[in-house]
Order: sequence, then C-alpha cells, then structure tokens
Amino acid sequence: MKNLIKIKGDASFRKFFRKKNNHHTSIVVYSKKEKFKNLLVYDAINKILNKNKILAPILYKENYIKDYIEIQDFGNETILKKLKERKDEELSYFKKIIKLLIKIQSIKSRKIKNFLNRSYEIPKYDKKILIKETNLFCDWYVKKNLKKNNKDKFSKDFKKIIKKLVSSLKLKNNVFVHRDFHVSNLMLVNNRIGVIDSQDALIGSKAYDLASLIDDVRLKTSKLFKKKIFDIYLKKQNKLEKLKIKNDFEILSILRNLKIIGIFTRLAIRDGKKDYLKLIPYSWELIGMRIHKNKIFQDLKELLNRNFKGKLNEN
Repeated sequence: MKNLIKIKGDASFRKFFRKKNNHHTSIVVYSKKEKFKNLLVYDAINKILNKNKILAPILYKENYIKDYIEIQDFGNETILKKLKERKDEELSYFKKIIKLLIKIQSIKSRKIKNFLNRSYEIPKYDKKILIKETNLFCDWYVKKNLKKNNKDKFSKDFKKIIKKLVSSLKLKNNVFVHRDFHVSNLMLVNNRIGVIDSQDALIGSKAYDLASLIDDVRLKTSKLFKKKIFDIYLKKQNKLEKLKIKNDFEILSILRNLKIIGIFTRLAIRDGKKDYLKLIPYSWELIGMRIHKNKIFQDLKELLNRNFKGKLNEN
C-alpha cells in the first residue's frame, strides 16, 4: 500500500498508518493478531456510536483477508494533549466529556451488522470478566515482584477478596461501557469530541467509565477536581442510583487500577513496551486514595500493605 506513514501505536497488537490521499488523509489499522476484535468488532462498535450521533471513525475500506481496515482520520489532537497545553480549560472540557458520557450511556442499540454482513451483539460485562481482568494483577505484577511461596498465598487471598468485592457491586449491567474511557481516547475533531479505541466495549455498569475517566492513570488531577467532576455526573442521576454509583465507583476504580498494573507489567515483559512502567506508581496512588474510604476494602488494604509495603500512598 502506497503513501503510508507509520504512527504511534497503543497497548494493543494493532499497527497504525496514516495514508495520504489527494486532498485528505485516512488511518489504516493493521491487525493480524486478535483481528476479529481489532477490526470487525471495532468497526461494529463505531457504527453503533455513529448511529447514536456519537462521533467515531467511519469505515472507508476493509480487507479482512489482508488484515486491515481503512478508517476516518481524527488527527492528532487528543483531549489529553489539549489539556497539557491549556490547563485552564480542564474543567470546561471535563464538563463536555461528562455530557458525552451520559449520552453514550443512553445508547439502546446492542446489535449491528459488521462489514462482513454478520450480526454482532455487544456482550455483557459480567462478574467473570471483571474478576478475570483484575486477576491480571496476580498473573503479571505479583508473579514478577513476589517470591514463589508468598506469591501463591497472596494470589489465593487476593482472588477471594476480589470475588467478595465484585459481589458487593450494586448497579445493574445495563449501559454501554467503552472500557477505556479517558482523555487519551477522546479526540478533538472540528470542535467536537470524537471517541476512539472502542473495540472492547461491553454492556455493564455506568460507574465503570466514570471511574476510568476520573481516576485516569495518564492524567494527574487533584482530589478536589476529581470530586467536582464526580459531583457534576452525580447531579444528572436519579436519587435511587446515587448511593449505588458512589459504592460501585470506588470498587471499580480500585479493580481497574489493579488490572492496569497487571496489564502495564505484561506490556513491559511480553511486548518490550517499558514506558508503561512509568505509569504504575500513579495507579498505586489512585488505589491508595480510594482504598481508605470504605471498610469494605479493609482486607484488601491489609493484604496489599503486607506484601507491597509503601506502595499504597493513602491520603
């Protein structure tokens, strides 16, 4: 394929290229591994988003046999990049993002035809998936950082605690969940916010993407700012759900950051992407910030403090 310029990838197996055409550019997404998810599902989810007036990349061309799709180019202006340039606009952008999140969570579509004309239905974000994801912390970070005897005992206790926490979630799994909803996956496109990297979307808890956005490992914000954004979201919810959202937000934030520590360790060990290790200390900080708020986390807090002294910077 001619006129291709390789651009920076992400944490997946995909490769991205910018293609120069006569008067515009497009993005070629190449994925030999996990191509069902990274090509077919990605396009199906983008179609659902666009159908519901959420800006997502449009498919221009597909060649599933040759492992690529060609999609709309949203440029390079992530919201993260914009916020680093204009810190004073942080609150304004987050208000817009919360409005967008609520719109995404109102999506009723669950099924769509993918580009091979096969029906795709967004799966449920069930407890098994949530537990399996969180256990990535044991599979990679614990395996690397604890001795064998300690590791086996830790993993057994950890998995028991995580099951208990997951069973304490109160919200129904009934909204569209992007699963990686943060400012690096939100693009500024002609003064609109576009959504990318949505191939992992499931139907789950409305607290999950909120936790992903507010407790974002890539963007450090103050506790006061986090509370302000949380309260803006909460004001738009009905009274019956507010307490459930507070409960589930804290649990899901902790579970997500444990998963992230596991994933980032895996990326460094398996894929040689060592830059992700720099983000792990802030994941620990986010866990520490949430873990002291609720007695439900007492067993987890004691387990983590016993095995990873000094990692939980509770404040």
